Amino acid sequence: MKKKLTFLTLGAALIAVPVLAAPGSADRNATQTRAEAQARAAEMFAKMDANKDGKLDASDRAARRTEMQAKMFDRLDANKDGSISKAEWDQHSADRVAKRAEKRADAGDGKRGMRGHHGKRGGHGMMMARADTDGDKVISQAEFQTAALARFDAADANRDGQVTAEERAAQREAWKAKAGEWRAKRGAQPAAPTGE
Repeated sequence: MKKKLTFLTLGAALIAVPVLAAPGSADRNATQTRAEAQARAAEMFAKMDANKDGKLDASDRAARRTEMQAKMFDRLDANKDGSISKAEWDQHSADRVAKRAEKRADAGDGKRGMRGHHGKRGGHGMMMARADTDGDKVISQAEFQTAALARFDAADANRDGQVTAEERAAQREAWKAKAGEWRAKRGAQPAAPTGE
């Protein structure tokens, strides 16, 4: 007998905004201009604005989450019978473990391995919260563009209107260092009183 499985929330609904990668290009070594970053931000906003109302809000996140859940269910339901059996779930788990092991092995070869911290504190949700400058829990296209261009400008170390692969790498290293400082500071916080 097949058991139907229910999915918990799949994490942050809003996807990363790859504003610092060349538009339409998977080449992370490409130099990108500010105009290209602005065009890429407009493209990403349009993609994320599920209901096409000109703003990113809870309804867009819910639509994205529903879409992600449907895709995940479709991937797991190998025989397409509308339910996920224990065997299908176990196969998915085994595939995930194998994929992670492969990524870790690739990372050891100097290739990019596992990356990102989707759904964790300080991740893309934090980036999106910073974009909401007026605090209304809605991100307008103007707020989205402003945040994207601020990230571009922060990466453009020599202020020449272009972000090179070297500048992106330097920015990633700065972020890693800042995250390390934050983790060290958080780990050094005194324990809460026990109330004895």
